[in-house]
Amino acid sequence: MRKSEPIHRRDFFKTAAVGAIFAGGPTVARAADTASPPQGKRARIATVCQAGLMRKTIGESLSLMMAVVDKALAEKPDLVCLPENFATAGMGESAREKAEALNGETIKAASERAKNHNCYIVCPSLLVHDDKVFNSAVIVDRGGKIIGAYEKASPVTTSPDYTTFEGGVTPGSPDIPVFDLDFGRIGIQICYDIGFPENWDLLRKKGAQLVLWPSAYDSGTPLWTYAWLHHFYVMSSVRSGQSRIVDPCGAVLLETQKDAPFIVRDVNLDYIVSHLDWNKSIPDKIRAKYGDRVDVRQPNSGSGHFIVEPVDPAITVRALQEEFGFESSFEYHARHRAAYAEIRAGRKPTPQTARHGARPQWGKF
Repeated sequence: MRKSEPIHRRDFFKTAAVGAIFAGGPTVARAADTASPPQGKRARIATVCQAGLMRKTIGESLSLMMAVVDKALAEKPDLVCLPENFATAGMGESAREKAEALNGETIKAASERAKNHNCYIVCPSLLVHDDKVFNSAVIVDRGGKIIGAYEKASPVTTSPDYTTFEGGVTPGSPDIPVFDLDFGRIGIQICYDIGFPENWDLLRKKGAQLVLWPSAYDSGTPLWTYAWLHHFYVMSSVRSGQSRIVDPCGAVLLETQKDAPFIVRDVNLDYIVSHLDWNKSIPDKIRAKYGDRVDVRQPNSGSGHFIVEPVDPAITVRALQEEFGFESSFEYHARHRAAYAEIRAGRKPTPQTARHGARPQWGKF
């Protein structure tokens, strides 16, 4: 066991100034459970890569990665994400021997930096509470306080008979939480969670705008697919390979390199992904009026989707929708589903009134 002793549920509020509640695993008082997220805002997000560099002790690995975090913090990000269990990687098989409590050294190091730099930090660590070990990602707010934690719902087996997972890790709740930060709603998945599409689908249903993926390895295309399917940003932070920022159409915006172990990018979580059907001229019209005050892009020309993302904080997606008359791809699909259901039930579809009106479906207007 590491130096810090486990915090039990009854003692939690006495020992840590947090807004979290343990109920089969930490959640957060303001964690959201609906598909209607608050209006997103522009934010600078950052991620780091461990690049396979692991030291012989927890303290040495912690110092190594916090040095990279310090360099990223010099870029004044709003959020920094670290890799899965970066401080304990390669240090034995027993999860319990490596686990710490919420007041342990790893979370303390992240909390100090979050407070000093007015930045959210997502800090993965093996955490012990209620005599169980969880593979967790702790969310530390701008004041250095813990506001929540995601516990890996899908740890991978480390025994051939599927009785032990990750050296003694307990699976977290399948009711994957989302968290409202001051610039938007985030979700978290950890490493092997990537193999469970239902987790990612639930995050979309709960309105996640950005999903963080701390991991031991570099996933590649599955992350891009989830971003495209669910139209949320995905930011990975990995122990090996490259960490990446992927946009809501599955395009890789930035990735770490051997000589660049962290990346930083400005994004606006007030964005919308729309289909070009009925909207062929919308990107041109927005660009003509607003220029570089709004980022309008089609990352994959073959997909038929485009992203509208304000750069100027005075401009909102809702206002642009009202002005130019376009809907999200999700709304477009929902209209089809409603019509299909009526046809399959033997009824004539009820006429729907969409923002696009009767303008051309595929041509310019």
